[in-house]
Amino acid sequence: MEAARSVGYRRPMNASAKTPLQIPTAASPSADPGPASLFRRPTSPEHLNGLSRDTAIAALGIVFTEVGPDYLRGTMPVDERTRQPYGLLHGGASVLFAETLGSSAGNQCVPEGSVCVGIEINANHVRGVRSGLVTGTARAVHVGGRTQVWEIRIEDEHGRLACISRLTLAVVAAGGA
Repeated sequence: MEAARSVGYRRPMNASAKTPLQIPTAASPSADPGPASLFRRPTSPEHLNGLSRDTAIAALGIVFTEVGPDYLRGTMPVDERTRQPYGLLHGGASVLFAETLGSSAGNQCVPEGSVCVGIEINANHVRGVRSGLVTGTARAVHVGGRTQVWEIRIEDEHGRLACISRLTLAVVAAGGA
């Protein structure tokens, strides 16, 4: 399991037993899930990709590729849909990609009847990318009852950091967003 690197991250705990939550994964709902999962709702890349049909996510070619115990990963092409006029990956496309990954991950951490909505995002674009696929990975910095903070790293095909983003989410009642 890849550990969270940010200060302030706390693994969700079972309140009555004071032990890390053991959540089955979507791939093996009845099997031993191994390390505790941050996510309360079992999901899969296929499920998340299905939810993305007919949205900006699909229009930009964003694809969810992996759900780990404490991260969500996806890819986005660098092509005519996501490049700015000077041939580089558009910063706005990177921010949309980051918010997609962080919000999707955050929504897997809330109880039934709640949803996450973005309230702040920032991004530092540190390397230009002209073509290929970029890969984004969202990891929790803080998962609380009212807010969440996610770090999203976007890397080029050589594993070099292209953009780092931080997303703050509000946890609200479903239907009240």
